[in-house]
Amino acid sequence: MSQPFDDIILHICPQITWEAAQTAGEYRGDTLDTEGFIHCSTAAQMGATANRFFAGQRGLVLLYIEVARLTAEVKWEPALDTLFPHIYGPLNLDAVLAVEAIEPDEAGVFHYPHA
Repeated sequence: MSQPFDDIILHICPQITWEAAQTAGEYRGDTLDTEGFIHCSTAAQMGATANRFFAGQRGLVLLYIEVARLTAEVKWEPALDTLFPHIYGPLNLDAVLAVEAIEPDEAGVFHYPHA
């Protein structure tokens, strides 16, 4: 598999977790300490990721992360027959270009807001 070269990667998290990260000065998510990295997706992967791991959840935000601004290493690793970006260290807040609230539709399904 070849490595995608997306300049912007996406991460989904509860809004309250993002707000806590702003107070802490960095974002660690719920997997950095347990798995060693922060899970991310490309724009093309976002809908499937949201529906697989966040089905029916509300109060979520989508972080738009500029890869070039990250202080931690990004590795593109295989999962589900494709490559996903993983951030191997805390997410520095200045790499986050935008934060957007995302909610599922009436059926509980997420859609990438810019598709």
